[in-house]
Amino acid sequence: MPIVSGTQTFNIGSRAADWLEACASADTTVHLWLGKGKAVFLSFTRTKLCATCLLKMKTLFQRIIDREIPAKIEHEDGQCIVIHDIDPQAPVHLLVIPKQLIARVAQASDDDQNLLGHLLLTARQQAAKLSLEDGFRIVINNGKNGGETVPHLHVHVLGGRAMAWPPG
Repeated sequence: MPIVSGTQTFNIGSRAADWLEACASADTTVHLWLGKGKAVFLSFTRTKLCATCLLKMKTLFQRIIDREIPAKIEHEDGQCIVIHDIDPQAPVHLLVIPKQLIARVAQASDDDQNLLGHLLLTARQQAAKLSLEDGFRIVINNGKNGGETVPHLHVHVLGGRAMAWPPG
């Protein structure tokens, strides 16, 4: 299905096209994530989403985990994947992403304790691997006002430069 953005037309996958045809309305905003001149991800913002559509749509990170979208992978194990951020805010900017979908830390349950600990320990291991012995910052954004842009919990690991306080 073609989507027009300015003077460019992009084709989107059938899953997104099905959603757009079934649920798009005047209160829908279409977001194109561009990578190297082509659309690599399409998301939608809508005042209300039907439950069926929420179940059908994968997050950007689920699509990366499923290898539907390319990413520079630094590490992967049975519980998480570590990728380089496509818009780095420091010389080193990794994302530690659980394979299990947890929308945000506020929605994590007590049963997620081991996974959450694994994410932090993986962040530490990757920082050591990339020689960030002078220091690094770990950030987890939660909700719109917390800077969350993808509804899939992830840990930012930033390093390679001095970090200012307070952040953003």
